[in-house]
Amino acid sequence: MDLRHEQVVLETDRYRVEGSLTLPREGYRSRLSDYVNQREREFFSIQDAKLTALDDSEQVREVPFLMVARAHVRLVQPGAGSE
Repeated sequence: MDLRHEQVVLETDRYRVEGSLTLPREGYRSRLSDYVNQREREFFSIQDAKLTALDDSEQVREVPFLMVARAHVRLVQPGAGSE
């Protein structure tokens, strides 16, 4: 399967997560909205993730890989540099 990376911003109740989400290049579920609305998907795998605490923007952490539970996600939007 041909894949692409899309920059995204996710928010939970406590954190803003910025990073790269791997999506199909074209075809079924290649749009960000289709991908995140898959009911069977329980986690989003984010590469090169930057976590910022919503209650303390000075508290920033960067990790190479992060899995975020879909149930905790309150907002998803394309990040800077997305196609």
